[in-house]
Amino acid sequence: FLEHPREAFEYFSSAGVYEIICEQKHMGSRAVVIVCRSADAARERFGVNDGTIGICYTRTGRKFLDAPELEAGLLARVHSALTQADFWTRFGTEWVCLDCELMPWSFKAQELLRSQYAAVGSSGLASLESAAKTLALGASRNSELVTLLNKVKSRQAMVTDFIKSYQSYCWSVNSLDDLKLAPFHILATESAVHSDKTHQWHMDEIAEFCNFDSKLLLKTPWLPVNLQDETNIQKAVDWWLELTGSGGEGMVIKPLQFIVQTKKGLIQPAVKCRGREYLRIIYGPEYTALENLQRLRARGLSSKRSLALREFALGIESLQRFVAREPLRRVHECVFGVLALESEPVDPRL
Repeated sequence: FLEHPREAFEYFSSAGVYEIICEQKHMGSRAVVIVCRSADAARERFGVNDGTIGICYTRTGRKFLDAPELEAGLLARVHSALTQADFWTRFGTEWVCLDCELMPWSFKAQELLRSQYAAVGSSGLASLESAAKTLALGASRNSELVTLLNKVKSRQAMVTDFIKSYQSYCWSVNSLDDLKLAPFHILATESAVHSDKTHQWHMDEIAEFCNFDSKLLLKTPWLPVNLQDETNIQKAVDWWLELTGSGGEGMVIKPLQFIVQTKKGLIQPAVKCRGREYLRIIYGPEYTALENLQRLRARGLSSKRSLALREFALGIESLQRFVAREPLRRVHECVFGVLALESEPVDPRL
């Protein structure tokens, strides 16, 4: 395996963090969803005068859904679930900001699928099939070609696995009913930024309103883990193997507390652990070849982790400034900082 849960467990336990939570990782696109209790609330708090009750953003602040009617329908469904769960009253708020994953992945990646993944798969199979046929003929006359033929057949199998991997995360979207939205953080409401709550609290509160629209809203499966208990650790590893073995992307491993500060500084808020087959989409069909695995295991993670910590800190700070009703320029200071960090030359595959 290029990535394995025990490596992430070791990272947290070496930092003195023993209570963690493992959440199933969804193969979709990151979405930040803001929903207001009413159009009046949207106008008063966000200065929006078009009668809408919210918006769905990409992780870099762009509009996620191009079709206004699709966005309005999604927001209305989330609003209805929140209202039925008595969310507005329980939280004493007129709005909420949710961190989510919107699926399927193919919904926002159609061009990428056509130009990159499908092209690699089809061309790879075609060229290797031709090579295998030629080598099979040659091997029948010269046994020295058998080794090369077996290598080509192995590469064929890897390309086939690559095609299966990306196709499992794609389905047609013809209407709102074909989408799935998986919230995993209640980032902020009128009175608070909820970074002082545990991840278990977030999962439990989100489940409350997801129950009212299970067709659209997806509850994220999760597992608490005590890193001082080997039985607990093995249970989490087995769960990861089960998830990835059945076509899942993997899991995200987090400290139970939303923010953990040690003497050495801030601990990573989350470490993703992706499955063997999913990583073919990221690193290519033949990444599991021994020589490629050895090279990939030497990849440096320090720059990526440093960047993630800085973006996380700026994101929390921007929410705190907004909730405190500081001037918008103060909120934008943090936002522009995150956008600047997003332009840093870091390997996006990590």
